[in-house]
Amino acid sequence: MLVLVANLGSTSFKYRLYDMSDERCLARGAVDRIGDTESKCTVSIGEWSDERTMSVPDHGVAVEACLAQLTDPEHGVLKDASEVAAIGFKAVHGGRMSGVFRVDTDVLDAMAEMNAAAPAHNPPYIAAMKAMQQRFADLPLVAAFETDFHQTIPTARKEYAIPRDWANEFHIRKWGFHGASHRYIATRSAELLGRDDARVISCHLGGSSSITAIRNRQSVMTTMGMTPQTGLPQNNRVGDFDPFALPLIIERTGMTLDAALAHLASQGGLLGLSGRSGDIRDVEEAAEAGDAGSQLALDVYVEEIRRHLGGMIVALGGADAIVFTAGIGENDDLIRGRVCEGLEELGIVVDPAANKSLKGEATFHAESSRTALWVIPTNEEIIVARQTVSALQQA
Repeated sequence: MLVLVANLGSTSFKYRLYDMSDERCLARGAVDRIGDTESKCTVSIGEWSDERTMSVPDHGVAVEACLAQLTDPEHGVLKDASEVAAIGFKAVHGGRMSGVFRVDTDVLDAMAEMNAAAPAHNPPYIAAMKAMQQRFADLPLVAAFETDFHQTIPTARKEYAIPRDWANEFHIRKWGFHGASHRYIATRSAELLGRDDARVISCHLGGSSSITAIRNRQSVMTTMGMTPQTGLPQNNRVGDFDPFALPLIIERTGMTLDAALAHLASQGGLLGLSGRSGDIRDVEEAAEAGDAGSQLALDVYVEEIRRHLGGMIVALGGADAIVFTAGIGENDDLIRGRVCEGLEELGIVVDPAANKSLKGEATFHAESSRTALWVIPTNEEIIVARQTVSALQQA
């Protein structure tokens, strides 16, 4: 069974093609600048890669472009596009629908109901899914919502202290996101530790960051709440923020509510704190050169990670392993070291040399550490591919 896994942005389409008989990734590619006069379409199949520039007005055409490359007569991995069994989407917020579903009108309606909570994610997914339904009527589409993994969180940890009618009528609760990534870490860490009952803290640190406490391969606490804007500071999103500060901002700036929210969602996080960049590599470089704003950005980011890490340790009653993953977690030894610094009394002891030199999947804890410290590269796409197969088998 061949499954195409799609990760969408408002003007982008990234994908991987899997052969689910052995979970091999046969190809990966992307289409950028969808809707512009010219779009770049790239694909990598083994050692062969191809790049084409063409007009791609919408995501449906983007899929056609990628299928054309995948069926290339000389280098392609498909004889015909009909060999693809389904397209699986790493969908974000379905509100009342949290799980894995064949895309139909009800799924699209549920996503649309959450547009205000995920304005950067849901509208482009809905538009793309509708465009693909029109062009590929016989190709099943599957939505694997990021909130699904967090359904096991106890009620006391996922409810806000708001009137119950708001919570029930508007589906306002701490949903949690990055579910595919945290599910992969739950699965892979259990394999590496040789036990399913391990207490694992998964630190997905990247352009978008969240932390999840895992026990028995299940989520029991997470940092993101009602929307992907919450929790840790992001590259340019604010993270946790007091909503009662908004009236003051609106009063002093003259902004509308929509404008203020858009500003927090695009000019906050590392970018807002540093005043320079939302890319942590730029921030670290500037901090090293003595820029105070960039140093503040790093300090706030690390302190927020440590604050939430402490809550996860309490929720789990200790930690058997702390796992760092995603772009920052996998590649930034400075952040990993600072997050774990001074936690020896909690049984968390870093091996500085191992932390500095590690590549790929590896440990960086000292022999005296009671808690294992791991870097595990995440693989959200294979999780979505597995969920897509499961949805097809249940249909």
